[in-house]
Amino acid sequence: MDQRKVGRFLKELRKEKSVTQEQLAEILGVSNRSISRWENGATMPDFDLLFLIAEYFEVEIGEILNGERKEIDMDIQTEETLRKVTDYHNTEKEFFSKKICGVFIAGIVGMFIYMVIDLLGLTAVQPYESIVNVALGLVLGDLLVGALYSSRYIAKVKAAKMRLLHRVK
Repeated sequence: MDQRKVGRFLKELRKEKSVTQEQLAEILGVSNRSISRWENGATMPDFDLLFLIAEYFEVEIGEILNGERKEIDMDIQTEETLRKVTDYHNTEKEFFSKKICGVFIAGIVGMFIYMVIDLLGLTAVQPYESIVNVALGLVLGDLLVGALYSSRYIAKVKAAKMRLLHRVK
C-alpha cells in the first residue's frame, strides 16, 4: 500500500466533492491537520475512519487502500469482515479504557484514604498506620499498572505469559 498514492486519491475525492480540508475534518470529527497529513501521505486514517470516509465519498474501502478507483465491486463478504474487525477493535479500545478508568479510580480512593488519615494526624497510630501502608501500596500499584496499561507494555507481558503457558503444556 502506497501512502502517498492513497493521500493523492483522498485529495482527489475531496476536491471532487468541493469540500475544504476544514469542512471534511469537521464531518469526520478530526483535525484539519489530520486531513492534511493523510493527503500528503505522511499518515493514514485510523481504521475505523475508513468506513466513514468510504461512505462519505461513496467509494469502497478497497479503492481507498489501493489509492485508485476500480471497476469491479469489492466483495461484500470482505467488506463485512472488515466491519467486524473494526467493531472488534472498537470493543477492545472501549474495554481497555474502562480498565484504565477503574485502575485510576482505585488509586484515587487509596490516595484519598491516605490524605484523610494523614490530615487527622493518625498515621503513627495503629491500626491507621497499617491502613495508610495498604492505601499507599494501592496507590503505587495502581500507578504502576496504569503506566503499564497506558504504554501498552502490558500486552507484551500477556503475550510472554501465554508463550510460557504453551511451553509448559
